[in-house]
Amino acid sequence: MFEEAQYFAPVAAQEDGSVVVELSASHPGFADPVYRARRNTIAGLAVDYRPGTPIPAAEYTEQEHAVWVLVTRELAIKHAKYATAEYLDGADRLRLPGERIPQLEEVSRLLEPLTGFRYLPAAGLVPLRDFYGVLADGYFHSTQYIRHHSVPFYTPEPDVIHEVIGHANALASSRYAALYRLAGQAARRVQSDEALEFVSKVFWFTLEFGVMQESGELKAYGAGILSSYGEIEEFRGMDIRPLDLSAMGTTHYDITKYQDVLFRAESLQHLEDVVGDFWDTCDDDSIAKLIAAAV
Repeated sequence: MFEEAQYFAPVAAQEDGSVVVELSASHPGFADPVYRARRNTIAGLAVDYRPGTPIPAAEYTEQEHAVWVLVTRELAIKHAKYATAEYLDGADRLRLPGERIPQLEEVSRLLEPLTGFRYLPAAGLVPLRDFYGVLADGYFHSTQYIRHHSVPFYTPEPDVIHEVIGHANALASSRYAALYRLAGQAARRVQSDEALEFVSKVFWFTLEFGVMQESGELKAYGAGILSSYGEIEEFRGMDIRPLDLSAMGTTHYDITKYQDVLFRAESLQHLEDVVGDFWDTCDDDSIAKLIAAAV
C-alpha cells in the first residue's frame, strides 16, 4: 500500500464510534455523498477488524464491480506486453476473478496455499514499521474500497485494484514473495527511522515501481506500474537508471505523479542478488554507509 498516499484521505474515528474518510476537494468522489458513505463504511470494516478472524466482506455495488471488470480486462492486455514473465506466471497461478471484485478473505484463501501470504484490511494510514514489518510473517495490509466510477482508470490513493491486481499477482510468485518477506525482516531489524525510511524507499523503487530487462525488452514487475492503466504505457520513456542501493534509498519521489526516475534490474536473479541480499543483511550501520556514499 502507498502508505504516504493516505495523507490525502486520512481516516478519523468519531465519538459515536463511526469512521469518516476525509477526502480532499480534488478527489473524484468528493461531491458524491453515496460514494463517501460507502468509503466510511468500508473503512469501518478495517477499524473493527480483529486479527485472527475472517476479514469482513465489503458489500460492493454493481457499479463498483463494473469498474473492476473494465480495469481488469484492460490491464490484462497491457500486462501481456509489459509485465515480467514471473509476474504473469504468478497471475496465472492465482487466477483472480475478472467478473467481480474479490473479497480480501477470498484473495487470502487463493494466495496462502501458493506462498503463505494473507491479507490484512487497512482503513487508512498504516505506520511504516507495521506495514513493512508484517511482511516478514506473510501478511500484506490492503485497502478494500475501489476507485470512483467516474474515472475508472485513475485513483489518487491505493485502492483494491492496486492492492490486489498489483500486489497479489506478485505475491503469488514464490520468488517475489520471498523478496517481500526479506523487506519485512529488514524493517524489523533496523532501529532508526532513517534506516527504516531507506528500506522503504528501496521497496518503493523495486516492488512498487521496479523495472527489469527481459528478453531484450524493458518489462515491469512493480505493483505501482502494473496497476496503473496510464503509467504502464509511459514507464519505458522515463529516466531509467541502473539498480543502485544508495541511489534508491536516498532518491526523493512524488506519489502524486508518474514516477520519472526508475531503476532497472538486469534480471530477476540480479534483483535477488542486489536487493534481496541487502534486505537479508542490512542494519543501521550498513545503511548509514550507503547513505554516506550517496552524498
